[in-house]
Amino acid sequence: MAVKAYQKAQLAAENPRNTEYRLFGQVTGALIDAQAANAKGVALMEAIDWNRRLWSTLAVDCMGDGNQLSKPLRAQIVSLSLWVTKYSSQVMTNGASLDPLIDVNRTIMQGLQPA
Repeated sequence: MAVKAYQKAQLAAENPRNTEYRLFGQVTGALIDAQAANAKGVALMEAIDWNRRLWSTLAVDCMGDGNQLSKPLRAQIVSLSLWVTKYSSQVMTNGASLDPLIDVNRTIMQGLQPA
């Protein structure tokens, strides 16, 4: 019980950058696990879909007027989101490697990494 209360308080106090870093870590971990297990079908689709939903959420946020990132950075994130969607389809239909998706996520994580 105390552990759950601590975790809830920690998440409430977490800044958005740390939240994004943690979420990218979880999603990227799922992609890495799927790759290591040579996942196919539903197992692969779940990891790919989670990653695609993360990027889609970021793109929608970047299109909003309230987003405080610079317009060029917002455009780059939207562009990456479109690429993730397109490449994810190639993974599912053509068996393309997960490495590029993992690499992009890791690069974003480096930029979000707490100082």
